[in-house]
Amino acid sequence: MKKIMLIGSSGTIGQRILHEALNRGHHVTALVRDTSETGEHRAELDYHTGDIFKPDTVAAAAVDHDVVVSAYGRGKGDPDLLVKAAHSLIEALTRVEPIRLIVVSGAGSLEVKPGVQLVDTPDFPAEWKASALAHREALDVYRKAGMAEFDWTAVSPPALITPGTRTGKYHTSTDQLLADDNGKSYISAEDFAMAIVDEIEKPHFQGQRFTVAY
Repeated sequence: MKKIMLIGSSGTIGQRILHEALNRGHHVTALVRDTSETGEHRAELDYHTGDIFKPDTVAAAAVDHDVVVSAYGRGKGDPDLLVKAAHSLIEALTRVEPIRLIVVSGAGSLEVKPGVQLVDTPDFPAEWKASALAHREALDVYRKAGMAEFDWTAVSPPALITPGTRTGKYHTSTDQLLADDNGKSYISAEDFAMAIVDEIEKPHFQGQRFTVAY
């Protein structure tokens, strides 16, 4: 059993990470701003008050945990919040080492061919570009922190991720966008969450980014 601290447990991906981890017997502490608005209560689920942008609260909640998983999403906020969150997490978790960070990243920085990232292709949706660029900058923040042996892993979804079915199947890559035989790059949020908990249980991508898709 792992002790997992989860940020963003109420989001589309965070909810599924929470359920996947609990269903596999792990203990989860969900970091929330207000414990009076929490959802379900189970024996292996705790809630801790904190804010991703307040490193002291993150560090306090992370003590005695094996891994911190951040599924933080900016919602309708400024895309630069993704970069701010990366700096805050690093500041917090370097205070409680040894501990591992697994963070949900974006798909835009995945390569569609050598030297060409998805976000830089002509057909990349304009409405997603600011967020994709911020995710790419945040990934660089983690990579630079990793030079000082900060224990991190970033997980990028494929081009499309939506709520669906847990099939129990997926493929992995590091920096290359994955697609099926028909050229479709996608995964269900359920299988994406499964891949993250798999990485918690059996680490394969420490100090780097990986991606999963069908």
